Amino acid sequence: MDEREILRRSVEAWREAGPKLEAIRRREVRDADNLQVLAVLEGAFNHALRTMPARESSGLVEMQKWFAKLRR
Repeated sequence: MDEREILRRSVEAWREAGPKLEAIRRREVRDADNLQVLAVLEGAFNHALRTMPARESSGLVEMQKWFAKLRR
């Protein structure tokens, strides 16, 4: 089997798997327990609040400054 045939078969396999993988993703999103996920992430969020220094700006403010300079 040459490289072109391997590539063709690989593309075909992903084409067939795509809808099945999308169905799995949709089911997992639908069945997710958001309250449980938030509870799991709460510790990491609180740790970041305690250990990360506060930012002077959000980055969005900086981007808006650059856009204002570009308009001139």
